[in-house]
Amino acid sequence: MANPEDYDVVPLTPGRWGDFETLLGPKGARGGCWCMRWRQTRTEFEAGHGDANRRAYQAIVRAGPPPGLLAYDRAGPVGWCQVCPRKDLPVLGRSPLLKQVDDTPVWSVSCFFIRPGHRRQGLTGILIEGAKDYTRRRGAEILEAYPWDARQEKSNSTVYSGVASTFLRHGFDVVARRATRRPVMRLSLKTP
Repeated sequence: MANPEDYDVVPLTPGRWGDFETLLGPKGARGGCWCMRWRQTRTEFEAGHGDANRRAYQAIVRAGPPPGLLAYDRAGPVGWCQVCPRKDLPVLGRSPLLKQVDDTPVWSVSCFFIRPGHRRQGLTGILIEGAKDYTRRRGAEILEAYPWDARQEKSNSTVYSGVASTFLRHGFDVVARRATRRPVMRLSLKTP
């Protein structure tokens, strides 16, 4: 398992864009996604696969604030986690499974990318802990996630959002389950 002390988890700033490109590779992770899936309509997303999505996400990074976190080991970037206010991800609101639970403003942990060779070693958990720290510092009170529940159904194509058991281990609770395979999970960041 990954030792948290062996990784640095830092916000994706314009100066780290090259590391983000290196990590996601020339195709932008999942076939040209470039982490735009939850930000655009289906038509916009499909039309932008590849370079257009890359340019769109780079514009988001340049405009700030940082839309997520990069994890580094000694050799370079090895993991990514998109974490931002839910309002920045309008597609979530159009999804019957992932629509808002209530009117509480939340931040969303919406997707991950772990470099091949570093998967199944606990790096997603390290990124979740980084997201908790980052959002707390940004004033967030609730962190929300939309993982796949692998106990219900296994799918390699959907684990980009993480798996429910990992979020459970890091203190999240299920707050809505509109389908057995896709819970909405939350963690309160308020200190008692």
